[in-house]
Amino acid sequence: MTNPPMRVAIVPVTPLQQNCSLIWCTTTMRGAFVDPGGDLDRLRAAMAQHNVTIEKILVTHGHIDHCGLAGEFAAELGVPIEGPEQADRFWIERLEEDGRKYGVRGVPFEPDRWLVEGDRVTVGELVLDVYHCPGHTPGHVVFHHPESKLALVGDVLFQGSIGRTDFPRGNHQDLIDSIVTKLWPLGGDTVFVPGHGQPSNFAHERRTNAFVSDAALGR
Repeated sequence: MTNPPMRVAIVPVTPLQQNCSLIWCTTTMRGAFVDPGGDLDRLRAAMAQHNVTIEKILVTHGHIDHCGLAGEFAAELGVPIEGPEQADRFWIERLEEDGRKYGVRGVPFEPDRWLVEGDRVTVGELVLDVYHCPGHTPGHVVFHHPESKLALVGDVLFQGSIGRTDFPRGNHQDLIDSIVTKLWPLGGDTVFVPGHGQPSNFAHERRTNAFVSDAALGR
């Protein structure tokens, strides 16, 4: 069997058990952490275990469990941060304050590159497409690698559930629209890594998800 172009290791971090993903290009062994919210010792160990050279940090959205220590980690590794979309700036600016609330450390940062719909990010020789998927937060983005049929969706969609929309500037209808118009067209056989819990695929969620299945939405 040929080596897949991309590999992913999921490392749960913070007391909120957020899925930080270590993704890497198998050709170059260069990689990125997606949503390194905390527990940096665990992330350093994953990097060493898989022998991956980190070249950047990717962020789906500005919540503390996803990016609380992204700025600190990027500075330590000497790498840039890409994402989220600029509408999440206000979340990133309040990371320290939110950290006190949740009992975890949060350090505000300025991404090296804010992302928008249609952007692409590279990791080694991999090219991932960026989709702006507001609803859970206004600046939430999703990363998709078409060749691997894999999407990193943060807190937009979960196995059997969807992201919360009761946070400031959350919007339930925007979230539903993001899932139906941005994620479903990527294909039912696309596997997704959510921000919490187990991976699933879009076809399964269209059949069974109580919030966004075709039946639930009357499609």
